[in-house]
Amino acid sequence: MKTILITGASRGIGAATALLAAEKGFSVAVHYNENKEAAEAVVNKIRLNGGQAKAFQANVSKENELIRLFEEVDTKLGKLTSLVNNAGILEHQMRLENMTWQRLQRVFETNTFGTFICCREAIKRMSPKYGGNGGMIVNVSSIASRTGSPFEYIDYAASKGAIDSLTIGLAKELADENIRVNAVRPAFIHTDMHASGGEPNRIERIKEHIPLRRGGLASEVAEAILWLASEKSSYSTGIFIDVTGGR
Repeated sequence: MKTILITGASRGIGAATALLAAEKGFSVAVHYNENKEAAEAVVNKIRLNGGQAKAFQANVSKENELIRLFEEVDTKLGKLTSLVNNAGILEHQMRLENMTWQRLQRVFETNTFGTFICCREAIKRMSPKYGGNGGMIVNVSSIASRTGSPFEYIDYAASKGAIDSLTIGLAKELADENIRVNAVRPAFIHTDMHASGGEPNRIERIKEHIPLRRGGLASEVAEAILWLASEKSSYSTGIFIDVTGGR
């Protein structure tokens, strides 16, 4: 069976991706950091529908915990074939001059460093150099990497800009090892991420500036992720799918 690890899969886009992956026949590693109950709820829903899944805890900002995570997935679910780097954090809206070193460290350790380490560990399982048969890596970036998110989350935007560069470079680095690396850039999706930024109703405020005049659903982002995480996208690497309502 194909095995997929989805980081940050206890809620929002990650949870929707986990549920859809199970429908597509993947054995799903549902990663979470703190909310075990929510992760187990995703796992139970998958199992009730006849799928295979297991919850795994790790703090993605800690290298040793990520190494342990991948080792546990190896042991309990089997050979990794797809990785979705979805875990990320967003802090309250503010201008750069008010941001602390500690805030920047939290954002980059989770959103950027954690993704780099997850990619590294996936390569060690997928690459033929290490006995693997190839695989797919999908990075969840953001439209913020293109807009910069001025007056709101310049730090978050920059952390996602790094993920875009990683996606392009790593796709080329791994192309002859049968590992494809792509990214999805969502925006204005109805999840609790906006509450983390201090404005739960942000989508309502800006929806008139979105060409489709609405926010997106986590399930709509999941469809793009699963296309890239499967063999259906077999001739695509280093690409980006923007799920942004036309922005």
